[in-house]
Amino acid sequence: METEKFPEELADALVGVQRLIRRRLRSEMTMPRLRGAEVELLRLVEVRPGIGISEAAKELFLASNSVSTLVNQLVRDGFMIRETDPADRRAARLQLTETAKTRLGDWHARRAALVRAQVDRLDQADRDALRAAIPALHQLAVNLHEEAEDS
Repeated sequence: METEKFPEELADALVGVQRLIRRRLRSEMTMPRLRGAEVELLRLVEVRPGIGISEAAKELFLASNSVSTLVNQLVRDGFMIRETDPADRRAARLQLTETAKTRLGDWHARRAALVRAQVDRLDQADRDALRAAIPALHQLAVNLHEEAEDS
């Protein structure tokens, strides 16, 4: 009976933590807020500079035209550079601007500080349990990603 509740409790806890982190970080922002999909695309280009629009769409599970719209907005707002792919002049390669790199760096630092402060409030057993759960959570993300790609 208790095992049946575990998946829902886990999903609720993960969503709750993510939502609260996002809200806390937003409340401290002094610059205009980026939408979730914009941030996801920026973070993807951060780890995969030069990614193309169709590849980014596949990775984010969005339609190519949706990613293209996001790219246009981010280029207009000075966060992204769209370069022509030298191997295929019809394709674009995406890069972050220095403004985006600075903003993402600030976001990473503020998120790490926020989570660190909250984790430090936990007792050692809870900190150890969270640390031990990280590999399983990463594998859960991989499984979800692979299943989404297959469907």
